[in-house]
Amino acid sequence: MGIVNIDDDLHDQLRRACTVSSRSINAQANFWIKVGMLCEMHPAMSFQDIVAQELRAAGVRPQALKPQVLKPGRA
Repeated sequence: MGIVNIDDDLHDQLRRACTVSSRSINAQANFWIKVGMLCEMHPAMSFQDIVAQELRAAGVRPQALKPQVLKPGRA
């Protein structure tokens, strides 16, 4: 494992993103690097397709979605 130097703004964005994704700063950086690399290598695939393929490759099985219940007054 090595050290990667990034600018302060990107580090700040990583810190903010990891609070939303419940990842550590290192795990968030690893995710962005891995997905970014895969996106560059497979430009015809969408982000969602790449993540879905990686999840399948890891053995994650999709769960059925619960039916959406609309609140009164919302279309």
